[in-house]
Amino acid sequence: MYLEERRQIILQLIAEHGRVAVADLSARFDVSEVTIRADLQALAERGLLIRTYGGAISPTYGLQELSLLQRRQQHISEKQRIGAAGAALVADGEVVFLDSSSTAIAVAQHLKARRDLTLITNNLVIAQEMLGLSNITVVMPGGTLHHDTVSLIGPDSLTFLNKYHIHKGFFGAYGLNLTAGLTDGSAPESEIKRPLAALCHKVIVVADATKWGRIGVTSYAALADADLIITDTGAPADMVAQVRAAGVEVLLV
Repeated sequence: MYLEERRQIILQLIAEHGRVAVADLSARFDVSEVTIRADLQALAERGLLIRTYGGAISPTYGLQELSLLQRRQQHISEKQRIGAAGAALVADGEVVFLDSSSTAIAVAQHLKARRDLTLITNNLVIAQEMLGLSNITVVMPGGTLHHDTVSLIGPDSLTFLNKYHIHKGFFGAYGLNLTAGLTDGSAPESEIKRPLAALCHKVIVVADATKWGRIGVTSYAALADADLIITDTGAPADMVAQVRAAGVEVLLV
């Protein structure tokens, strides 16, 4: 079987079942798992599927996950543990950035007792969480409202943030991948995250175990750009070990 024939069959299987597994495809085509991973990566780069840990899913399935309301209802206990662990790292008087991820919202919910905190976010839900709290100053860059992520996106509005010394930035991710790095399911969101990650003194990734191995639409940072990844204990041990070996701290909660 020619390479393109095999890849077309992979796409047909994803269209029928919504997902495929590397091990199953390896057995089906009688080729190595390395070969199948290369096939999936090539198809992902063409936007025809989305990589996951151990396989791939339909891009349609991935787009459904972009709704903030849906994401907030998934893995609630894990996100709350991650949020509490992230908030515990924030001191009074700091400047922090929270992106529009559902896990960053969990961080925000645990920050309300901080004093003299300056919170930068482009997410309207996080801003609403802080209404009525005189101890927290909320700074929002302007932009166009994106309904799926409930966020304001406009890269040109970020220039005024250069005056802030952002002590810690909390970034969610559609996926964490050893080669693709930190990825998002929304290209416009990546355009916001990319320059903000560069502005933060410390980049903290907050992502539950399901994000490990997945690849989103675009990358916003390399794994090496992260100072710390906070995830839950369900994260794949082999990938956690590889990330730690690359010099990135991983906190399991």
